[in-house]
Amino acid sequence: MATFAQLTEYQQNMVEKARNRVIEAIGQNMDLYGMTHSTGHLYGLLFFSDHPMTLDEMGKEMEMSKTSMSTGVRTLVDMKMVHKVWEKGKRKDLYEVEADWYQTFADYFSLEWRKAVEMNLLAIRRSMRELEGLMNEHPDDDTLAVIVRRDLTKMHEAEAYYHWLERLIETFETGQIFDFVPKTAE
Repeated sequence: MATFAQLTEYQQNMVEKARNRVIEAIGQNMDLYGMTHSTGHLYGLLFFSDHPMTLDEMGKEMEMSKTSMSTGVRTLVDMKMVHKVWEKGKRKDLYEVEADWYQTFADYFSLEWRKAVEMNLLAIRRSMRELEGLMNEHPDDDTLAVIVRRDLTKMHEAEAYYHWLERLIETFETGQIFDFVPKTAE
């Protein structure tokens, strides 16, 4: 198997330069996932590693503390971007990136969107109940009725949007999204 150490110094420098550019871009884009720049760098390190790594190895390579590595790895594991692997004879935990970026994207955004949908639907339903109750308390107040009905109409439209978003999330969770948008261009 070809190893990095087999390259000439010039080749190693050029490969490192190219890798670092990609790692930096990944780090800068990790805010999209709600993660820190350094967690993005950690992901990039694992992405280019040709073998699963321990926290100690990552810390040495990134010149970061084991605590920082642990926090970053835990975040990446929670986001399903990195997973633990087992190797015979190894006592320390080993980690590698999830190879399927499409599934990583689908998993992450499904989790985030579902949280947002649930929070917003809860707020909408509670507000609708309160406004309906207010109208029932003041059945003869035409001004209130006009304002509340207008707000309820807007909330029903928002509710319909969140139900649509739930169906979209389901296409990500089931993989059906790839029937509509294939992983490879045809």
